Amino acid sequence: MLKLSKVTAETKAYWCVVSGSELWLQGSDWPCASAQSLNLPVEKAQLIGQYNNLPVMWLNESDCEQVFQFTSLRDCLDFEQAKFLLMSKAVQYGHMSQSMRFCPQCGGRNHLNHNQLAMQCKDCRTLHYPRIFPCIIVAVRNQEQILLAQHPRHRGGMYTVIAGFLEVGETLEQCVAREVKEETGITVTNIQYFGSQPWAFPSSMMMGFVAEYSSGEVKPDYRELTDARWFNANELPPVAPHGTIARELIEYTIEVINRASSL
Repeated sequence: MLKLSKVTAETKAYWCVVSGSELWLQGSDWPCASAQSLNLPVEKAQLIGQYNNLPVMWLNESDCEQVFQFTSLRDCLDFEQAKFLLMSKAVQYGHMSQSMRFCPQCGGRNHLNHNQLAMQCKDCRTLHYPRIFPCIIVAVRNQEQILLAQHPRHRGGMYTVIAGFLEVGETLEQCVAREVKEETGITVTNIQYFGSQPWAFPSSMMMGFVAEYSSGEVKPDYRELTDARWFNANELPPVAPHGTIARELIEYTIEVINRASSL
């Protein structure tokens, strides 16, 4: 890993200048040039990784003097995964620096500890690392159908799989069963781990599962959902976009259904 001390104003690098969950793009890609040529303050930047053997640097908009045109991280979902994850990392560090300005231990003022990539209290010296919120997301299959739900925030009639936050004292599998039961009224069985995705909106870790229908009738919790129902594999509504683990879960489940139906 390249050391921060070796990144100078003349070093060619990739730049993640963030504001909330948005980033500065040049055209349709992230900037790749020296801080000097981009008029960026390298002394306030933080090295967060490497891409194509070049350093990847994070900067908050508030540390820069120029005016940027920002793009939502959601609009970068179709980027190569390695690139998207580094951009997500910058957004999450930006969220940490803006939301953890004061120490919850003593109330002192926090500052960024560049060695630990954490916020540190100037008074009690406590380190506060980025908060990561664990979430489950699950695709439920019932024979040749998949359970999909629609949330009030979804536009264009989009449906997706069930998701929710982990509670204290709960296993991931218990969380899967509880969230499905609470939001749709059904019980599931054969819960299996699928994969994970860092989700920087603002700082979640999505842990994906697949499960099978066990019993019950779908009755959406309308405090959480606008709709939930079973869909046939060949009659899907608009679903979560490519680049999301939700889409991966849906496509995997449809593949399982199609394989089973061809036997």
